[in-house]
Amino acid sequence: MIFRKHLSRVLVVFLLCQGLWGAVSPAAAANQPPHLSAEAAAMIDVQSGRILYEKDADKKMRIASLTKIMTAIVAIESGDLNDVVIVPDIAVGVEGSSIFLKKGERLTLEELLYGLMLRSGNDAAVAIANHVGGSVEGFVYMMNEKAAMIGMTRTHFMNPHGLDDSNQHYSTASDMVKLSAYALKNPVFQKIVATKLKTISWEGEEWSRRLQNKNKMLTLYKGADGIKTGYTRLAKRCLASSATRDGRQLAVVTLNAPDDWNDSMNLMNWGFQNFQPVKIVHKGDTVEPEVSLETEDDNLILASSSEFVYPLKEEEVASVSSRVYLFTRHLDRRMLNQHAGFLQIYLGSQMIGRVPLFVQEAIPTMTAGSAAHQAAKPYWQRVWQLMAGGLLHA
Repeated sequence: MIFRKHLSRVLVVFLLCQGLWGAVSPAAAANQPPHLSAEAAAMIDVQSGRILYEKDADKKMRIASLTKIMTAIVAIESGDLNDVVIVPDIAVGVEGSSIFLKKGERLTLEELLYGLMLRSGNDAAVAIANHVGGSVEGFVYMMNEKAAMIGMTRTHFMNPHGLDDSNQHYSTASDMVKLSAYALKNPVFQKIVATKLKTISWEGEEWSRRLQNKNKMLTLYKGADGIKTGYTRLAKRCLASSATRDGRQLAVVTLNAPDDWNDSMNLMNWGFQNFQPVKIVHKGDTVEPEVSLETEDDNLILASSSEFVYPLKEEEVASVSSRVYLFTRHLDRRMLNQHAGFLQIYLGSQMIGRVPLFVQEAIPTMTAGSAAHQAAKPYWQRVWQLMAGGLLHA
């Protein structure tokens, strides 16, 4: 069964009490997104996965070296960073950007990944693909499999580097920003793309390779921590960028963007200013469905197993609601700590998330300890209880 609950009054009070919007005025919150030079673009909140901005984001386009985001994450997840890779002949002299690999040279997979993401080495891409996939073709198959798993429905890879191959190597701004968010959740990937300068071995030479990251966003924008530049004659300027401020990470992808640096910075400024993370559900919040539960024990309750935080514009708060979905209306003590259903969260008619509900034993409410617990709650939580009539409380 599904039961609807409305949280709008609760969230409005929450925002008023907490002042989540800080110094952002109503006028600023209503600002339109900036004008972009990019032919296509998208921005995502990395943690929640919410797409915050789109411009022709589903248009199939060439993506140049943004391809290497997929190359890197597939190699990180499927390979061993400590593996020693012997550079094959097919990786030597690949056209375009290079870290000047020599046939038979030995580097670790980790070193090649730095060469791939900091200097956009096409030769590194081929060496990685051949090693991890057994062949370049095998690795490209893995790339497309990963794309399908992530939900990149308008993407197809033909190579691991992004050189103009044919019209069969393409993606979209929307798909690439989803990939960016997925990859950024991997700590190894995040560390590599945030690195400004790295020294790796150069077998047979008197000096090491000094890799300076081509991504100028790392120095141009406060909090920037990734991701990848790209350019070919046909794809033009492409950029995937990310930045973290106050614990929030946004990622932007621009395709065919003559003014890509400013496009990304202006769009991130708008995103950080106009969207704020709202904690809609706390771990341990209890849920009281509208219909009566069939239970022989009044001490049994339904409680959320985790918190749910989502980025919202101020004017969107009133459109948040929830529905309780239960596997059964009958509860007994044999079900303690068992999964009993979900609290489904909606923004308008779109479900934006769901939190598992578990059967718990209620904490006594009339003891001195309980009174102290209630008094110790943040003010907004007690207001939440009053306004929601017991829908959600901790």
